[in-house]
Amino acid sequence: MYENLLPIGSVVLLKGGNKRIMITGRIQARVGEKRVYDYSACWYPEGIIRPKEMVFFDHESIARLFFVGYQDEEELEFRANTLAALGDLYVDDDGQIAQR
Repeated sequence: MYENLLPIGSVVLLKGGNKRIMITGRIQARVGEKRVYDYSACWYPEGIIRPKEMVFFDHESIARLFFVGYQDEEELEFRANTLAALGDLYVDDDGQIAQR
């Protein structure tokens, strides 16, 4: 389910968007929400200016890929071993992401 997510540092444009964003996290939840998103991101090229302006979105919201982030053996292993094994996730009562 998550093994095909883009690596950190990837730059994308979302459907309906007019400003590029850079992926800063995968499998993320916004504080206070029960939904788990595929990605969190910041504005590109500005970076994280205000944490409250972070963008949360799912893979299918990507309209265009401009740059694929850094990929080395560690990233490929993480994707194959960790992301591929996650299954269905949710945010528990303590605000932590957990497996169903």
